[in-house]
Amino acid sequence: MSGGPGEPAGGPLRGARRRGEQEERAADHGPAAGRADGRTPGGRGGGGRAADAPGGGHGTGPGTQGRRRGAAVVVAGVHTAAAALVCWGLVRTLRDGVAEPEIALVFGLLIAVGEVLRRGPVRTAPPGRGSGERASAPLGAAGALAYALLGAAGGRPTTHGVAQTVAVVAAACLAGLVPRVAGGRGAAADDLVRRVLTAGFAAACFQPLYNSGTLTGWLADGPAYPLFMVTVLALAALCDAVLAATLTRARTGWPYGPLLRDELRSLLGIGSAICATGVVISLGTAVAGLWALPVFCLPLLLTQFAFRRYAAVLATYRQTIASLARATEIAGYTRPGHARRVARLSRAVGRELGLGAADLDVLEYAALMHDIGQLSLLDPVPAGATAPLAPAEQRRIALLGGAVVRQTGVPEAVAVIVERQADPFRDQPVTARIVRTVNAYDDLAAESAGPGGPARALERLRRATAREYEPRVVEALARVLARGGRTA
Repeated sequence: MSGGPGEPAGGPLRGARRRGEQEERAADHGPAAGRADGRTPGGRGGGGRAADAPGGGHGTGPGTQGRRRGAAVVVAGVHTAAAALVCWGLVRTLRDGVAEPEIALVFGLLIAVGEVLRRGPVRTAPPGRGSGERASAPLGAAGALAYALLGAAGGRPTTHGVAQTVAVVAAACLAGLVPRVAGGRGAAADDLVRRVLTAGFAAACFQPLYNSGTLTGWLADGPAYPLFMVTVLALAALCDAVLAATLTRARTGWPYGPLLRDELRSLLGIGSAICATGVVISLGTAVAGLWALPVFCLPLLLTQFAFRRYAAVLATYRQTIASLARATEIAGYTRPGHARRVARLSRAVGRELGLGAADLDVLEYAALMHDIGQLSLLDPVPAGATAPLAPAEQRRIALLGGAVVRQTGVPEAVAVIVERQADPFRDQPVTARIVRTVNAYDDLAAESAGPGGPARALERLRRATAREYEPRVVEALARVLARGGRTA
């Protein structure tokens, strides 16, 4: 059956689906989205710039350029420190020779295998219950820390020091990265830098004391010795969390406090397992020799594979939610790409306001499904914008949307955000305020197509802050757009 003049065969839903698939990529980045990079159609070649937008023209002002230069200095400083440490370790090791080469080779192979098995950024916890996404090589990290704290092997004291520890860890990490680079999976330079600096720190705290006999003289035998090792690894893990948050802050501009909080929270999970495995490998090797490595690494390796499977399940779950969110687009109730744009920009604004990873996940899910209640309407709202509707109708749509969301199995907090979109912003949780503001921005930017459209949309939001939108959220949105719309 025809869907009417100009409508593809198969009815309006199929026609909307086809149009959505054809237009989604352009709509995802076009003026309807209030393009996060500040460009809108218009001007020469359809690439005009909203130069009057906040923050010096969407990421081009002196303040933004100064922040980027400062961030580049931070990243360069950390990478230079790691490179200098590696050069020092290699030069000292080549000059003095490799102590216990068979031990260095076995631990180097363990670290390299761990790097080969490294997993890219994956979501390791369901929304609202975890610390977001992590890219880690737990086996390689445990091997590096174990070698840094290795005092004996098979009952015989070792003599490798800080320099050889750094050299072996750096060489093994580089060797493990070769298959990844050859397979086009990226080099993970920041992770390599963190691994070298963390292992170097742990070795500097342990090896000089052990090789000089001071450590054994102080602690001798008993529980004090492993307790000291655990303390060193806890300090090393803390340093790694600080480095990770610093590098992420420099590269993304996200607030430092929530980043550090998320890194520290992750230490309670896989971080504690890595540290414990490092201590056990070191103590087991001291008694049983190198045969202890495969025995004590196997549980961590199995845990890593289990995390992969769990992360794959969560990824599939998220894709299912995203597909459900597209139902309003396929049915013609909202513009193509609207839900994904609102979700990405809401997550960025949430980061700007200091929300943690668990709250950001809940926020993203709610933003994806915030329009699902429109499916209850007999006739679609023009362009999917519900702002012109009566407050009672907005409330009804929000409540129906919350009821649908509860059937998907997502956390209760997601349904609460969807339900409370139509409430006065002073009565809403901050996550609902973010979704409300970003959703309005996307609708207004679509109406303000042309040069300066995003700036006009922001100005309209600012004029309505006394009644409809929280000023703090609107200004956070302006800062995100001014930085080029970096999203989480």
